[in-house]
Amino acid sequence: AEIAKIKEQAGDKAGALTIKRTPGTFNKLIQGGDAIYASSWRCSLGFNVRTSSGAEYFLTAGHCTDGAGTWWSNSGHSTVLGSTAGSSFPGNDYGIVRYTNTSVSKPGTAGGVDITRAATPSVGTTVIRDGSTTGTHSGRVTALNATVNYGGGDIVGGLIQTTVCAEPGDSGGPLYGSNGTAYGLTSGGSGNCSSGGTTFFQPVTEALNAYGVSVY
Repeated sequence: AEIAKIKEQAGDKAGALTIKRTPGTFNKLIQGGDAIYASSWRCSLGFNVRTSSGAEYFLTAGHCTDGAGTWWSNSGHSTVLGSTAGSSFPGNDYGIVRYTNTSVSKPGTAGGVDITRAATPSVGTTVIRDGSTTGTHSGRVTALNATVNYGGGDIVGGLIQTTVCAEPGDSGGPLYGSNGTAYGLTSGGSGNCSSGGTTFFQPVTEALNAYGVSVY
């Protein structure tokens, strides 16, 4: 099957900022798997991360941050999240965005699971993926260090291959374990969540090391 980059033009699907109910107040929050919008496309937030000094960022796919400056939490571009601070694609497929919005809550969760550490999964590991198009799906790791040619000279190596489905707009979203371990960022794949497919993920440890940030 043809491999397609999972980046979708904004506006195809409504993407509202997640609202969390807390006693007495409403807090806006954004976590792994939520929709993020560039000027003309939608992707998914991977993991909220921070530096040792407490500076706040989030990770997503490099093919999402490639060519993107400002990121918003809604398709109407009224709530700014931050600006791209780094991008690595092709070769790798990760990027980092520095939060400029101090009023939005940034929990260290992905799909509601508290992320406490990062690691590389083994073949056979059961994994969960969350994304702004298809929500939460699970599967297992089938290979490590896979190389994918997305066409147009966009070749990415060192990827985690899985049986988890994904669709356009899920790009950049988190791959993690139910035990709270961060594994990867959605890169691309083939198929869909109706018939199934094969998907590839950028190992998150490489991105964390490259930018000197940690999950929390």
